[in-house]
Amino acid sequence: MYNILLAGFGGQGILFAGKQIAYAGMKSDKEVSWLPSYGPEMRGGTANCSVIVSDEPIGSPLVTDPDILIALNLPSFEKFENKIKAGGILISDSSLISKKTDRTDIQAYYIPATELANQNEISGMANVIMLGKLIQVTGIYDYNYFEEVMTGSIPPSKERLIALNKKALSIGYNYR
Repeated sequence: MYNILLAGFGGQGILFAGKQIAYAGMKSDKEVSWLPSYGPEMRGGTANCSVIVSDEPIGSPLVTDPDILIALNLPSFEKFENKIKAGGILISDSSLISKKTDRTDIQAYYIPATELANQNEISGMANVIMLGKLIQVTGIYDYNYFEEVMTGSIPPSKERLIALNKKALSIGYNYR
């Protein structure tokens, strides 16, 4: 079972990223839940998303003690870092979060996702870069499977985003 919390500002694609994780689980016949939470101001306000992917039925969709935290801004890092279960994983956007964890009982990965998105002319896709890193460090999904499911969920009216999402996923997956 994976209890994942994604957190950041509204407008960073937190809910989209969480939806992709849940959708891939659903397509592979897993039990999934996706529970968004965001402030009334949306863009610029707080946003987080609880995602659970499991082989067993899920009792509650709320993730209060995540196995995995994906933090895309400093307030989220500070709010949720200490809630990660011992043995868990922190994936932090080091472009926006200069802080590093002091915890020695979790694995921490720092990826400059926002900077990488801007350098590769895919601004606004730091969220997908973070998904690539998630797949690389956890093995939650096979890379090709996830790429296919994610790009398959993009509507024909937004077909131009397929190549950009593939590029972002690859950047995150291959970042060391």
